[in-house]
Amino acid sequence: MRFPTPYIIDMYNRILIKLSGEALGLDGRLFDFAQFDSVARSIKQVADMGVQIAVVIGAGNIWRGRSGAAANVDAVIADQMGMTATLINTLLMQDALTRAGVRVKTLTAFDIPRFADPYTQRGALAALADGCALLLAGGTGHPFFSTDTGAALRAIELSVDAILLAKNVDGVYDRDPNLDASAKFLPDLTYDDVLRMNLRVMDTAAIILCKENGVPVLRVFGLKNAQSIVKAARGESFGSVVHA
Repeated sequence: MRFPTPYIIDMYNRILIKLSGEALGLDGRLFDFAQFDSVARSIKQVADMGVQIAVVIGAGNIWRGRSGAAANVDAVIADQMGMTATLINTLLMQDALTRAGVRVKTLTAFDIPRFADPYTQRGALAALADGCALLLAGGTGHPFFSTDTGAALRAIELSVDAILLAKNVDGVYDRDPNLDASAKFLPDLTYDDVLRMNLRVMDTAAIILCKENGVPVLRVFGLKNAQSIVKAARGESFGSVVHA
């Protein structure tokens, strides 16, 4: 069944924003400091709307795993490097949010107490209730799970109304639009559609987690303009939506 559009785009009370690391980099690499600041200002606008916010940031701008010259790196080591890279992005976003006037709590899936507190569901919910924007680093804390899976897991634990996927493309396509100009834009999908068509909205484990645990909606949109985060949090209809 397709939910009517007004149901899908209703105003949210608690959201998880999954930010693409590549979309925060200069040409997909390292750091676009102006973009970090723009995203921080947009998150402040959303927080000022009274929305509770958790944020997960990927690390594709720093580390792309076992590819190219890094193909021979041990799989566990490669994923540990990726988890560490998410903390680097998270600390930079913590700084940007603090300068924007947002109260922030950073929690990590692995122990690094001089940098941040360890993640617990109770601690995360307490921080949200206290009005903090919540930054969640380190994925799941285990190898062989992506930050997509980490975002889905945290979204379920925190009972969010929606996951907002801010990516380096403006929505979901049936093929990679960066490689195929004829790729078809898909504005409305179910979790089953994503799995059946093998679409790379999130990794398969993340989509299955969302489907089986009743995450109400994924909103997928581009991060070229950071104001898209505010639009998505307001429930405006753009990008692509994935739902039950």
